Amino acid sequence: MQLVLASSSPRRQALLALLGLSFEVYPSEFHEHPTEGLSPIEQVRRFALEKARSVALARPRALVLGSDTVINLDSRLLGKPVDLEDARAMLTRLAGRSHHVYTAVALCDYEQNIESVEVATAEVRMKADDGQLYERYLATEESMDKAGAYAIQGAGGDLVERIDGDYTTVVGFPLKLVAHLLRSAGYPILVNIEDLYRHKPYANWNRFAA
Repeated sequence: MQLVLASSSPRRQALLALLGLSFEVYPSEFHEHPTEGLSPIEQVRRFALEKARSVALARPRALVLGSDTVINLDSRLLGKPVDLEDARAMLTRLAGRSHHVYTAVALCDYEQNIESVEVATAEVRMKADDGQLYERYLATEESMDKAGAYAIQGAGGDLVERIDGDYTTVVGFPLKLVAHLLRSAGYPILVNIEDLYRHKPYANWNRFAA
């Protein structure tokens, strides 16, 4: 059975590779337009599922993984910034506060009539702004394609005080959840997940060990 990742994200590709699996990358063409009235968790579930569905229709004999990440601050969804000013506004709202990161993972295989989606949650506490910390980060331009305008696995890790939850959820692809969904669909995972989480072989993972 061919495993397909419905994402062009290098972060999700690198994390999935840590499971020791052979997979194909087939980016989804689904566009993330929030639906009025949906909670952040409902929204992220829909985004992940629609991404997986769109690729599963093109690859009906494959097992397709789709994923999406959003940030919930004050019961409002923060996605990716549209420009530098939007990124600055997001980080200004996040600075010195805690927020929740929701990453949904969807699995579709139309040949086996499989369609499932689950959500992992982590809480992130951001450092207070010292007047320069966030501006220095914005100058890196790393924030431009990241939910909430920061990347914990990159220079954005310097903005984070602590996390409560799975680090890979914050990066955007919760590996324990991914492994659970694949195993539930009968897809073998040969890597020892607990060993993987002990060794933390991904950028900045050790900085935020539980």
